[in-house]
Amino acid sequence: MTEALELGFTVACPPEHAFSVWAERTSLWWPKGHSVSADPGLTVTFEPRPGGRIFERTRAGEEHDWGEVLEWDPPHRLAYRWHLRQDREDATRVEITFAPAPGGTAVTIVHSDWQRLGQRKRNEQGWGGLLPHYVAACTAGPHGGADLRPAGR
Repeated sequence: MTEALELGFTVACPPEHAFSVWAERTSLWWPKGHSVSADPGLTVTFEPRPGGRIFERTRAGEEHDWGEVLEWDPPHRLAYRWHLRQDREDATRVEITFAPAPGGTAVTIVHSDWQRLGQRKRNEQGWGGLLPHYVAACTAGPHGGADLRPAGR
């Protein structure tokens, strides 16, 4: 069986800020083209509880489900089922941890359950296009910079 994708990097901000930017201020950094509607005014919402929805809402009020929150433990851990632009039955699992580290927060993302769909390259490319936006949002303002490295290196 193919291993889960694991990505790790450090952002120069506290874990509380890193978690908040990912899960509570997603609309600030999420690329509008990486959505169902591509609406330039869309908002992205993580409902802050296990069982909560992850969805986008367009300016016209249309909602498109992206997933379901499995674990909500700010500022340490977030896990969810993810099916953006896919059938709910094809959902993958994303687990993110935010841990204090020298110079900021170590962020580790483990993306699994995509293996049965044969989408490793697609998921690697998706994360590669997404994470720079997150890092920029984390480091905007007084919190500094980031060190992007593959996990375990």
